[in-house]
Amino acid sequence: MREWLRRVRGAIGMGLTWAAGWAPIGAAVGMVLRILIPNVPISLGAAVALNATTFAVLGFVGGAIFSTVLRLTEGHRRFDELSLTRFAGWGAVGGILLGGIAVSAGLWGAGLGTVGAGMIGVATLLGAASAAGSLALARRADDRELLDASAAVADAGLTETERRHLLGKGS
Repeated sequence: MREWLRRVRGAIGMGLTWAAGWAPIGAAVGMVLRILIPNVPISLGAAVALNATTFAVLGFVGGAIFSTVLRLTEGHRRFDELSLTRFAGWGAVGGILLGGIAVSAGLWGAGLGTVGAGMIGVATLLGAASAAGSLALARRADDRELLDASAAVADAGLTETERRHLLGKGS
């Protein structure tokens, strides 16, 4: 039961991370679309907020899908054992799944035509980039933990006897 809860917590965390990354992209898309299509009866602020929220929700779902794909395919490996390319590849798979589900369900209103294929492509790119960013963040956090741990060890110091022994000047 604990293992299952840990996996769910990890999927939620990955989803929240992706949502935080996708929301500003959605806001920018909303701003650009509102400027390019001036006759839309919605204010600029509402268009930005709507797109930011939509992208955040999609990012959350995409992160959860990616977490599940990663668990199913690479569950026996730790993050530090995976290459950035492999991680991004699984993120792209998660993006394809997200885009396919969203387009086929009509969530983006495009259907399975050219626009839908473009949206799946965008979801794939966002998935790959988000996965790479997630791995970079995880490695950065891990590096910080290692630095903090090494500082604590350095504070402990060596005794004079240990120092001589390590330097090879006696026993």
